[in-house]
Amino acid sequence: MKKFSLVIVAILAFSLVVGCGGQSTAESSAAGQSGAAASAPASNQFITVATGGTSGVYYPVGGAFSSVIQNRVGLRSSAQTTGASVENINLILSDRAEMAIMMGDAVTQAYQGFGAFEGQEPKEELRGLMSLYPNYVQLVAMANSGIETFYDLRGKRVGVGAPNSGVELNARLMFEAHGMTYDDVRQDFLMYGEAVDQMRNGMIDAAFVTSGIPNGTVMDLGATNEIRIIPIEGDGMAYLRENYPFFTANVIPAGTYNNTEDIPTATIMNLMLVRHDLPEDTVYNIVAGVFDNLETIHNSHNAARNITLENVMNGMIVPLHPGAERFYREMGAID
Repeated sequence: MKKFSLVIVAILAFSLVVGCGGQSTAESSAAGQSGAAASAPASNQFITVATGGTSGVYYPVGGAFSSVIQNRVGLRSSAQTTGASVENINLILSDRAEMAIMMGDAVTQAYQGFGAFEGQEPKEELRGLMSLYPNYVQLVAMANSGIETFYDLRGKRVGVGAPNSGVELNARLMFEAHGMTYDDVRQDFLMYGEAVDQMRNGMIDAAFVTSGIPNGTVMDLGATNEIRIIPIEGDGMAYLRENYPFFTANVIPAGTYNNTEDIPTATIMNLMLVRHDLPEDTVYNIVAGVFDNLETIHNSHNAARNITLENVMNGMIVPLHPGAERFYREMGAID
């Protein structure tokens, strides 16, 4: 009986060793797929990822980042819906979010202290995690509105974005580039999901939808209504490139919204920023986890397929966080 008990104890001990060893091997393999094996997280840091409204692209992309951070990196995390760029900058600066997605123009204004951040000290503590994907300025109009060029907005009802959102900051610059102001239109400060609903109901003639492509709300509107995407080109585009170099000329490809031809417009890069005071190892592990699980990020939205090691510095206008910089140097993405 005594010998039998000893055998049982030995078998149980062996099983525990094998079981723990198998789990450790699997975790080590997952962490090392990038070739820059990240150490286990050193703290129980909670990572809030500030995104945008549920109708936009920020929300699914930010949700995918949060999922990877929680399920692959091993830190607790959640994605938070917000008013997007400007609000996200303030969330980062006030320590109410650890990571946030925002447009490059809003970041530039905060970092240098102008535009929406006029009269404030430059936010030089902003730090980058990675560049994400370009946002396309999509000025959407109902086909029966008579709007065919930007200048045709005069006197029309136009959704310009929620106050001080990245879309609204963008809209201001579009009017400036065309020698116009909000006084030339009947502006409505709505998030673009709400503005598109108002277009459907005949309450608004056009709306600014600055996002990745294709945008789901625009696709839904185009499925039941005839719409037109108004080009940003000519003197307007030339003004933007000269005065606001974070804009680049691009096209919305034919077929994106049943458009038969490419539509010229302006694009601006979206960035993922991170709190400057997060531990270096924590940020390193987050970046390593993202690139070890890039398929999860890419599957969140078609626009997210632009997120690659080759693109991490495209349009990055603030210094990288040291943890991100260390990872990219190890991977050869930066010198």
